[in-house]
Amino acid sequence: MTAGAVAAFTHDPPGRVLLGAVALLLAFAGVYTSVARPRLAADQDGITIRGLTGTRQWTWAEVNVRLVRTRRLGRDTATVEVDAENAEPPALVVLGRLDLGADPEDVVGELLALRT
Repeated sequence: MTAGAVAAFTHDPPGRVLLGAVALLLAFAGVYTSVARPRLAADQDGITIRGLTGTRQWTWAEVNVRLVRTRRLGRDTATVEVDAENAEPPALVVLGRLDLGADPEDVVGELLALRT
């Protein structure tokens, strides 16, 4: 924070450029996390996943959904894998807690209930 204030109020053109780039990156990250989440929607017909490049929809026959537990940085994390191997083109989408807006274990339970 102090470095940003010094760069903004001194005659340091490279510092101002760097400060501007960081500010733009933080603004983009804020807009992305506000607009693009939650990314997953499901109903009786299938699932829809939103992203920055568009929306993808698959029927239940085209996808497999599973909960994957991994250990990263000393923490156990759970993610939802949506494997659209039967779709054209095939795709693999991995969604974490932030992407889903809910606990991945709860989401997988709801998805499997919708699928049957």
